[in-house]
Amino acid sequence: MNILLQIVQGFQWQTLINNQTAFGHLFHSWLTILVVTIMVCFVVGELTRNYSQVDKIWSIMPIVYAMVTLFAFPTSPRIWLMTTLVTFWGLRLSYNFYRKGGYNVIPWKGEEDYRWNILRQHPKLQGFRITLFNLLFISIYQQTLIMLFSTPLLLAAKNAEVGLSVLDIVAAGFMFLFILIETIADNQLFNFHLQKQNKITTDGKFTNSLQKGFMIDGLWKYVRHPNFAAEQLTWVSFYFFSVAASGQWLNWTLTGPVLLILLFIGSSDFTESISKQKYPDYENYQEEVPRFLPFKLKSKQSDK
Repeated sequence: MNILLQIVQGFQWQTLINNQTAFGHLFHSWLTILVVTIMVCFVVGELTRNYSQVDKIWSIMPIVYAMVTLFAFPTSPRIWLMTTLVTFWGLRLSYNFYRKGGYNVIPWKGEEDYRWNILRQHPKLQGFRITLFNLLFISIYQQTLIMLFSTPLLLAAKNAEVGLSVLDIVAAGFMFLFILIETIADNQLFNFHLQKQNKITTDGKFTNSLQKGFMIDGLWKYVRHPNFAAEQLTWVSFYFFSVAASGQWLNWTLTGPVLLILLFIGSSDFTESISKQKYPDYENYQEEVPRFLPFKLKSKQSDK
């Protein structure tokens, strides 16, 4: 128990748990929301064998955390600004998920991400292992990650008396910019798939992509995953609200965006391994176009 308390204190969370102020109650509310959503996602995923339950609420949970925080600290201009941006991000992403068939009138149904089915068939994830994977990675880890990249709201609440600064405006501007870029990328990808499936007439914008079978036009000419890149940068921008509130350029809320970046690296690795098996030209595309940022560092080997 002493070791646990030392760990908690190291993250400056002990005062949050023991403090019976509005901030202490807020932290307890966050933990309660986290535990409930973990349990619901795990149980529903197991009963339906649809492992996209976390995917359905990925864009919703940050709004929930933001609204709960705003309710506890309704006079903070910073929290109002953060909540507005998070709500805009979440509604847009939810709409994108909806138009791809992710939601259903029956809440636990809807399209499952194709990658979960591939993982389900992996030899190392047979029997009880897939249940353990659903519990530890899909439900616990991903829900905890959503909470973690939302935690700048907590630091803003802890320093609610600190007024808005230029850094807040800069963070808001960059966050809005990256949401806009992700919107453009998602629209391009959605229209490409509609044309690929002959659901709408071709408009000439994705001629090269339709020939290859995978997206290489639009923003995909510059990076292989512009939507993923914009999503990561959105939450990196969000982190700077915690810097503005606390005055600390490095603080514990950086954990969220760092873990999010690592998740997207692993996710894109897995997605690209599938694409390479489906499309012979995808490996050439990987060599020519960078993954997230629109530049590539040349290695000595490639120069040779």
